[in-house]
Amino acid sequence: MTTPVRGVARLLSGTGLAAALLLPTAVPVQAVPATAPPARPPAADGGKGQELPGMPAALDPDADAVTCTPASREKAKKQDWSRQRLDLDRLHRYSTGADVTVALIGTGVVPDAAGLDDRVTAQSTAAVDCVGHGTFLAGLIAGTGEGAPRLTGVAPEAKILALRGTDERGRASAALVAQALREATAAKAGVIAVAAALPARDAELTRAVADARRAGALVVAAATPDPPRGATGEIPSRTYWPAGEPGVLSVADMLPAGVRPDDALPTGGIDLVAPGAGVVGTGPRGDGHYLGAGASVAAAYAAGAAAAVRSVRPGDSPDAVARRLTATAYPADIPQLDPYAAVTTVLGDSRTAAGAGRAAQPVAVRDTSAADRATDRAVVFVLLGTGGVLAVLWGAFVLPRARARGWRPAGAGPVADPGAGKD
Repeated sequence: MTTPVRGVARLLSGTGLAAALLLPTAVPVQAVPATAPPARPPAADGGKGQELPGMPAALDPDADAVTCTPASREKAKKQDWSRQRLDLDRLHRYSTGADVTVALIGTGVVPDAAGLDDRVTAQSTAAVDCVGHGTFLAGLIAGTGEGAPRLTGVAPEAKILALRGTDERGRASAALVAQALREATAAKAGVIAVAAALPARDAELTRAVADARRAGALVVAAATPDPPRGATGEIPSRTYWPAGEPGVLSVADMLPAGVRPDDALPTGGIDLVAPGAGVVGTGPRGDGHYLGAGASVAAAYAAGAAAAVRSVRPGDSPDAVARRLTATAYPADIPQLDPYAAVTTVLGDSRTAAGAGRAAQPVAVRDTSAADRATDRAVVFVLLGTGGVLAVLWGAFVLPRARARGWRPAGAGPVADPGAGKD
């Protein structure tokens, strides 16, 4: 191939490539925007310089004397990753959980604890919280942050009904949890959060859950207990209760990366995961802060989100609220709680029951016929335009050379002189 031909070939090849690259820009795009993944949050412990004491879920059962969790002398220096992940600043522009009562079944809640602003109702032993865990969870659900607005709870205007599901040291029992569920039902709580996760099913507890749901309460429960101290070897997967009961929203804990902790107890039937590591909160004594972790922490966040939804959608059934929380969650192997989306997203029919609270949202198939026709027209236009360009380039290269050969085919001999051979 001669040098001029090679140059034209390169020019034609470049023209075709340019047409191919321009083709996508000529097609009207009507795709549904993809959900952007959440921004990577800080480390689970809140970042360097935020050293806080841990909040236990229970006290040492083997200790001779009961020693309550002491007041923290430390305060958080920044907002923790969990509140950033849940986007609480934006959520509170639309809902703060007003006019909703969340019954919290755990170690009790101190009514005048920092950040709860006398919105706690607690009777008898439920007003005493030696462990501090119940008060910590109440702050995640409905705390105001006590002067630190970036440490507010999910529903800072919700009310808390404190109920005991454990003994003084934080050991839960089916009898205590069932009794607390009955009290929450009688008080007409809109949301019931259960921090306990029991290893065996109990008939009385099953009935108490069913009665609460029939009365219109959404029951949110920790999917697992905290890992036992000193546990060694692989622990088989099992169901914990009342999280395993039909219609109960089962919530597990996740790390900032969206995965469950390595030492988390295995279980099935999880509906949602929520932040459950390095979470900052207040306690029953003083105004210092603690770090909490576990599925009970995640369940408290989910209960606060349920209160935020019920505040703006008071007519929704418990199944509709559960469906909204799961359908609007960030998609992952296990859906990740997104309270802002749960409150603001418009679903097809919020009254549709979730099939015991766990049915998938119907998928609507988009009509793409208009886009297909536009695509066909764009392809024809680009092909015709490319053909015209190639024709012009071919003419510019071939016609001058054909004229120089006297319009003879390429490769033919020289033109014979008509006068050759004559004397």
